[in-house]
Amino acid sequence: MPIERPLRGLGIHDVFQLLGVRSKTGRLRVSSEVRADEGLVFFDKGKVVLASIRSIAMPTELALLRAGCITEANLARARSQQTQGSTERDIVDLLVETGAIAQKELERQLRLHIESVVFELMSWSEGFFSFEERMRDDMPTDARIAVSTESLLMEGARRIDDWSRMADIVPNGSVVPELAPFSADEDGKPAIGQSMLDLLPHEWQVLSMIDGERDLCDISASLGRDEFETAKIAYGLATTGVIGLRRLTPATGQLTLVGLDSRLSAARSFTRAGEHHQAVDELRRALREDPLQSTVYLDLAFAAARTGDLSSARLNWEQYLRLEPASPAAARVRDALSALEQLERILDEEAHG
Repeated sequence: MPIERPLRGLGIHDVFQLLGVRSKTGRLRVSSEVRADEGLVFFDKGKVVLASIRSIAMPTELALLRAGCITEANLARARSQQTQGSTERDIVDLLVETGAIAQKELERQLRLHIESVVFELMSWSEGFFSFEERMRDDMPTDARIAVSTESLLMEGARRIDDWSRMADIVPNGSVVPELAPFSADEDGKPAIGQSMLDLLPHEWQVLSMIDGERDLCDISASLGRDEFETAKIAYGLATTGVIGLRRLTPATGQLTLVGLDSRLSAARSFTRAGEHHQAVDELRRALREDPLQSTVYLDLAFAAARTGDLSSARLNWEQYLRLEPASPAAARVRDALSALEQLERILDEEAHG
């Protein structure tokens, strides 16, 4: 029977952590009525092997084409071979065999796609999730890579570092890029100074979408690209003088960056006031800012326990011990886990007595 719960009760970050720690195999479904969207993530022994979001889903070969990894000619050649073959072969395999894309680059692109989907789902704070365990034979057969949940958390931390580095120029996806004044070469292509712009295909794609009205979120959605990767491209274009970025004022919706310390301070204020559900919400936001901050896991575990969410408490205490096994608080956490195990045993005996 699938495990089904609202996201408010157990955040997606916790769900991924739980499925990874317990080496689960099966399908995770995340749905959001507000977004009218849903995501699917397949796990194999705790590792993510496939991930997609319905609104931006597309075949792998088209995603490679959009990312500039292959050309229309490469794709047409592979499709021709697929049609002429005696048995239907996977077109992505044919792209690798014909040299259109190297196996290593294909795996890199697949990993980037999984990361993009997972981090998008982790930003969903409302909706429902369900997890259905499956046998490996019942899993999709087109999985080509496996990404550990631990590495996804580490990538999350890297993204936070990158956002911090870019924040002065690209604080968030609500900034509106505008083309900077530049000259053109004799063929009409944009140039800066005496040299023509030397951009990669995905950089040209972003540049071609800039009209002075759409913000980075809109451009990302139009291109079907990850907002974070679009922001990185915009940052590079801005620092080289190709574009300027217009920041929205608070009245028009600019987001305010909130530091990790502020999140922790707010959560502890909620705890002192006895508002434990609000403390949990604030600490989950803190985890999205720094997924490897041990203090957040410690505070979140106790906050979750105060709300009666013992499964989340256990999960976060266990994660804290993995990060800080020799810390002064480790003994207290082990005592809490021991007490939790005793309570669960009593409850189980009462239920079956």
